[in-house]
Amino acid sequence: MSVQRVCVADFEEQAKKILPKAVYDYYCSGADEQNTLADNVAAFNRWRLVPRVLRDVSTVDLSVSLLGHRLNMPICVAATAMQRMAHPEGETATARACRAVGTGMMLSSWATSTIEEVMSAALGGVMWLQLYIYKDRELTLSLVRRAEEAGYKAIFVTVDTPYLGRRRDDMRNRFKLPPHLSMSNFSSASLAFSEGNYGNDSGLAVYVANAIDPSLSWDDITWIKQHTCLPVIVKGVVNDELQHCLCVASGEDATQAVNYGVDGIVVSNHGARQLDGVPATLDVLEEVVQAVQGRCDVYMDGGVRRGTDVLKALALGAKAVFIGRPVLWGLACQGEQGVIEMLELLQEELRLAMALSGCRSVSEVSRSLVRKMEFTSRM
Repeated sequence: MSVQRVCVADFEEQAKKILPKAVYDYYCSGADEQNTLADNVAAFNRWRLVPRVLRDVSTVDLSVSLLGHRLNMPICVAATAMQRMAHPEGETATARACRAVGTGMMLSSWATSTIEEVMSAALGGVMWLQLYIYKDRELTLSLVRRAEEAGYKAIFVTVDTPYLGRRRDDMRNRFKLPPHLSMSNFSSASLAFSEGNYGNDSGLAVYVANAIDPSLSWDDITWIKQHTCLPVIVKGVVNDELQHCLCVASGEDATQAVNYGVDGIVVSNHGARQLDGVPATLDVLEEVVQAVQGRCDVYMDGGVRRGTDVLKALALGAKAVFIGRPVLWGLACQGEQGVIEMLELLQEELRLAMALSGCRSVSEVSRSLVRKMEFTSRM
């Protein structure tokens, strides 16, 4: 008998039964005590919708334009690493699903499918490359050049990972890729994360310490922009002390990013996987939007699980949201079809939420649609 999945939580429940424990733990866990992981989701419950009625919502248009490309909805797929752990077709199945529903996909540098394989599977769909800055700068630029040649539309630079966050489940599991898989965009075994002596730690933490450049600074955004004709979007920015990397979590950081000429900002705390105790992304979204003042696009990720979550993020100024873990749950459940089903579910939830709120198009979603609840303790 087929399993009826009516919400994102149903996908996760089924995926947890399918995936090996170490794989599920890697995908779902956050840093340290996972306070921010829980708060990313809980933040949406701190906001309430204030709907309008009698607005003729017989037709609701979810389409948006992102970086010059029209998408069927403001729900895009975030970069998540090593998707072939969830399903044998991994990132290629996800790319086909995104093409089928008419949305964009951000491919992880740490994909278990190559840049070229995924674009071929996307059949001309909108693809973006997520980029880590490696100590080997020529290697970093080679990924950018390959993305340009393959037809990717933008580079999303992740800068919150000078070192890997302390993910306790990965440490306990001594996480590493299954032996039949590798990070396919790298030719050497060490960079492909297919061989190595990782001791008693998370293998990925050791990999990041060995390969990723912790000296990353604002000047590296300029460096990337000098070496690509593609739009550059910052997914996280370094803080003033340059000792830790945080999400774009303040107006000051957002202003700095714009001053360095970025084409967009993703308000993100890396799915709460880097530094525990930072704010939920929804809680800082409006501050970033106000600081940017329309000079670049603002997107967000983290904790989006319902169509009403998407609507609240749009009302607070996000041009689109990116989802990560729900894609992996769909992929684990049923490959390409599972991702399509999950994306279509969120799409229809958003369509209904917009209609019930009196919004006939994304352009009609405004700040007046949401109100933050003030909670007081009971005696």
